[in-house]
Parts: sequence; C-alpha cells; structure tokens
Amino acid sequence: MLDGLTGLFEAAQSGLFEALVQPALFAMGMGNLLEDGYGATAWFLMGVVQIVVLLAVVGPLQRWRPVEAMDSPADRASVRVDVLYTLIHRLGVFRLVLFFTLAPWFDTAFGALRTAGYGTFHLDQLWPGVTDQALASLLIYLVVFDFVGYWTHRGQHQIEWWWRLHALHHSQRQMTMWSDNRSHLLESLLDDAIMVVVAQLIGVAPEQFIVIVALTQLSESFQHANVRLWFGRVGERLWVSPRFHRLHHSIGLGHETNGPKTLGGHNFGVLLPCWDMLFGTANFEHRYDPTGIRDQVEQNRQYGDGFWAQQWLGLKRLCGRA
Repeated sequence: MLDGLTGLFEAAQSGLFEALVQPALFAMGMGNLLEDGYGATAWFLMGVVQIVVLLAVVGPLQRWRPVEAMDSPADRASVRVDVLYTLIHRLGVFRLVLFFTLAPWFDTAFGALRTAGYGTFHLDQLWPGVTDQALASLLIYLVVFDFVGYWTHRGQHQIEWWWRLHALHHSQRQMTMWSDNRSHLLESLLDDAIMVVVAQLIGVAPEQFIVIVALTQLSESFQHANVRLWFGRVGERLWVSPRFHRLHHSIGLGHETNGPKTLGGHNFGVLLPCWDMLFGTANFEHRYDPTGIRDQVEQNRQYGDGFWAQQWLGLKRLCGRA
C-alpha cells in the first residue's frame, strides 16, 4: 500500500512538473533551476494533500465536538487570517522566499564543508541494516527532529526575545486546525533554518525530509483543532493530542511557570509527549481552557487583527516598542 501511494504521488509530481512548472521555468529563462523546481513541486503537492486531509477529516471533527463555538464575525475573521498563514506555508510560498534568500547561503556553507573534507554524515547508518529498511530509517530521523523540535519550542518560550516573536502564535483566542502556521515570518525563518541545518548534519535524504515535515505539520494542525478530544490515559503519553496541546495554549497555564512574570510553561512536545515527561514539563490535566495570552485579557494588549498588522506588531515587540 505504501509503495502504491508513493507511486501515485510521484506520478502526480511528474505530471504537474512537466505540464506547468517546467514550461514556466523555461519561459522565464530559469532552465538552470529545473531540479529545484521538481523538488518545489513535491512540496506544493504535499501541501495540497495536507489541506485536503484537514478539510475532509479534521474539519468534520471540529464541527462534531467543538471546544467552543465560533459564531461571531470577529471569530470568523480571525480564523480567515490563520487560513492565509496555512496557505502561505503549506503551498510553498514561504519556501519559495527561503529558496531565494537563505538557500544560497546554506548551499555555499555546506559545499565549503564538503570541499574541506567533511563528508555527509548519515545518522541511520549507525544502526546496521537500518539503511535497508526505509520505514525504520524514517522513524529514526522523525524522533531526532522531534527532540530538536521540543528544545526549539522551549527556547521560544524561555528566551525573552524569541518569545516576543512566538507570542503571535499564542495570541489566537479562537484556536482551530488552521492555527499551527500562525507565526511571525522572522520566527518561521529561524525555525526553518534550524531544521535545514539539522537535516544536513544528520544526512536526511530530501524525500525523507519532505515526508517528515509533512507528517509533523499535519499532526500539529490536528493538535490545534477546535475539538474536544483526547487519546485516553495511555495514548496521551504516546502522541500529542488536541487536549494536551490546547493546555499549552491555555491562558495562565501553558506558557507561564510559577506565575505570569516567568516565561516557560508546559507541554512543549511537537509529536511525542515523552520529552515533556522526561524533562518535567508535562501536564496531563484533563481540561479545556480558553486560549490566548494573559496580557490580552488583563491589559488589553494588542497583537493585531490582520496579517500585516500582526507582523508589524511582532517587529515592534521584538524591539521593545509594543
């Protein structure tokens, strides 16, 4: 079945590339970017698949067991902004910006390392036989990225300047399946840079990297869903659920430690709760609280209603002026 799905995806990728992307690149005089364009086609298709899954599966779940009703025009407007963030990130617009900004720097840096004799390291080769088992190799890399994601997430909450950017993500008071990509573009650049560096350091193949990112993003979208759902006493400790992650977004619970003046919080796990359990940041209380940031409620602090307002206020917060 897995081979069949892979073949179907590759056929769709080839068809789209040959029908649209390749002619467009030639027409723009960018024939030297055909290989990159083929890879970009895969990212776009994977994003389309994710959005279809969200609409077909997670959307009905939100309507079936919502945590909170979203009937007001303000609620719907807020969700529409999150949809825009999702489309920008999942359909490759943001990655296109990365390609023309950071990618050349990374290519130069890693090319220089290889020229200096530092070859590519492949983590899965530390386990004999794993390289012959695609699924086992994928799982190894998935766990490594999740470990890095946990500590990156803790940094976003415990390092003051980083929190000033990350706070935008937590400012959503009407959290839905579209809320995962609601973030400041500078923070997204930093997050993607960390992922790319880690991928290069541990030798993840490009096709594996795409699958890992897609699985992670799809799970994170589900975690943000407006759905009253948990995985049971055992399941909650195996995979991050909407209930587990909602507590992370809850006012006064998820992103504060020992009171409102101390950055930190609980439930930083991206996919696996085991890191929170191991490092003492897990909270398994069975509760569904309002989401947002304390200063939104107590001080009426503004984080912006629209995309550009949110980006601008994020820059002002970073400079200590908002």
